[in-house]
Amino acid sequence: MATGRTHRPATRSRGIPEATVARLPLYLRALTALSERSVPTVSSEELATAAGVNSAKLRKDFSYLGSYGTRGVGYDVEYLVYQISRELGLTQDWPVVIVGIGNLGAALANYGGFASRGFRVAALIDADPAMAGKPVAGMPVQHSDELEKIISDNGVSIGVIATPAGAAQQVCERLVAAGVTSILNFAPTVLSVPDGVDVRKVDLSIELQILAFHEQRKAGEEAATEAALAAAAERDTAAEAPADGAVEGAASRKGPDGDVPAVMPA
Repeated sequence: MATGRTHRPATRSRGIPEATVARLPLYLRALTALSERSVPTVSSEELATAAGVNSAKLRKDFSYLGSYGTRGVGYDVEYLVYQISRELGLTQDWPVVIVGIGNLGAALANYGGFASRGFRVAALIDADPAMAGKPVAGMPVQHSDELEKIISDNGVSIGVIATPAGAAQQVCERLVAAGVTSILNFAPTVLSVPDGVDVRKVDLSIELQILAFHEQRKAGEEAATEAALAAAAERDTAAEAPADGAVEGAASRKGPDGDVPAVMPA
């Protein structure tokens, strides 16, 4: 089986925009769900809705792949799964090392989605001597002293950093020096890497802060709406209540029986 060392995806050489590349996994996830339900074809509108994008953008993205749907039929689900998987480099084996086997690293090691998406966890690495040899997700943790040898022996080009922030840069530099050219960083820090090395950062605290911003904005909008409704209710109440002068005027126009005449005399 081919490894990530000798095969690289062709997306950059073919000029596919980074924004399109970022959406390809969304399409693949939606298509995989359709495939598991044995759905043979899908329209651009249905697939766009499932992926959370608009259909015009989806059709534009697929044009970069040379894939065009059939009018009145849509896209062939199985062919698109293969086409996108090939474009993302998922039709081959990508050995991955996870460095930092704390709670997060252990959770990543136990994630079952790696293998089904073309990634093989080749090694789990930690700097704590007490962790060496302990099984996590069915694999023994190896000491970080073996990092370079592990990368060389397994042909690793993708590294996952799940260490504390203070250790992340040093781990990154060792990975790069050993030949790793793509890094997924879960440490809450920004990594400095040379040209030719790709870094994707996953910062859970930042994502939570963004969600907190949206929650605060929604709460402010709800409060503003409630205030506007209350003000409108007060205006309606004031409009319905007769003025004191109007009440007195109505009383002065009463007839002998106390009722206001329906028709005033000429």
